[in-house]
Amino acid sequence: MITISLRPVGRNWGTISFASTLYLCPILDLLLTDIPLKLQGELRLGLQEALVNAAKHGNNLDPSKKVIVRFSLIDNQYWWIISDQGCGFNPTFIYETDNTEYLPPDEAENGRGMSILHQIFDQVEWNKKGTELRLCKQLQNRARLSLKK
Repeated sequence: MITISLRPVGRNWGTISFASTLYLCPILDLLLTDIPLKLQGELRLGLQEALVNAAKHGNNLDPSKKVIVRFSLIDNQYWWIISDQGCGFNPTFIYETDNTEYLPPDEAENGRGMSILHQIFDQVEWNKKGTELRLCKQLQNRARLSLKK
C-alpha cells in the first residue's frame, strides 16, 4: 500500500510511505512528477538506488516495515528525505573525497549505490543512526526574463 500526503508547494513537504518492496516504479513515478524531463533519468536512477537500499538493507524487505519519503522544492533545490525502520548503519567512507572512493572492490556484491548517489546528487547525508538519508539536487539558476525591450 502506498500512502501519499500533500504535494509540496512553496516550503511545504510532501510525504509518500510504502511497505518495503522492490516494486518501486509507481513510487518513482510519483516522486518525479514535477521534475524537469531532462533530469528525470538520472534522478530516477539515484532515487531507485536510495529506495532499494532503504527497503532491502534497512528494512530487510520486511513488508511490515515502511519506507517514508519526504520531498520538496526549496529555493531551486529538490530535496528527498528517505527513512527506513531498520537498525541503521554507519557509512565507513569520508564524504569529502572523490566519487571513485565510494566504489567497493570489484568482487563486492554491494556498495556501488553509494558511488551512484554521490555522482547524481549535490548533497548526500545520513543521520547519526543511519536510518535516514537526505538527498539534494540543485537546479541551475533559472534565467530571469527581462521586462525591457
